[in-house]
Amino acid sequence: MSNQVKVSVLMAVYNTDFALVKRAIDSVLNQDLQDFEFIIIDDGSELSCSRKIAKYVELNEDKIIYMRHSNCGQSQSINRGIVKSVGEFITIIDSDDAYKPHHLSACLQEMDYVDLISSSTETVVDSLEDYYVPDKNDITRLIHVDECTLFATLFGRREVFTTLFFRDSFAADAEFFARAKKQFRVKKANLRTYVYYRNVPNSICSSLKKQNLIPQV
Repeated sequence: MSNQVKVSVLMAVYNTDFALVKRAIDSVLNQDLQDFEFIIIDDGSELSCSRKIAKYVELNEDKIIYMRHSNCGQSQSINRGIVKSVGEFITIIDSDDAYKPHHLSACLQEMDYVDLISSSTETVVDSLEDYYVPDKNDITRLIHVDECTLFATLFGRREVFTTLFFRDSFAADAEFFARAKKQFRVKKANLRTYVYYRNVPNSICSSLKKQNLIPQV
């Protein structure tokens, strides 16, 4: 793999169903922009899960770097990926989501006059309530996903990520974007090239709903 790439794509994975992980990996590999490296950070998944990922990565070693460590959470896993990466731009994908084939190229087109974007998503739901997520300022209140800053839709210049890194907190994505706004040029982009699967039953938001920590709609 070349030491010079345009985009570093980072994905943290922890015990995600392999079929979903494979879908995410394939969506990155099938981008119309191929000038990227793909770093998968296994956050201490069960060995049966890790072996499946590692075996699939072997088929694409020219594009994928696979690293594994003991469980430390998504923020710290992505931070380790940032340190490992070499791309001029950095972005993220969640292990149970997917990119449309032109996602990376569409994001790059937004970067002429900004340092960081957070883009809107094509959100896949089973019911209307799946469009709503906990408000970072009050998790007992729901807001529409389009109002949120989502971790994996962040796309920006390397300097943004290496200056700020992610903190361990609920809504670490929104907190990162808020800090970036104070130092860099940021904007929200209406791309909808990131496919956000809100119908995954074991997501953080779904777990909060099951515990009745947030209202239903």
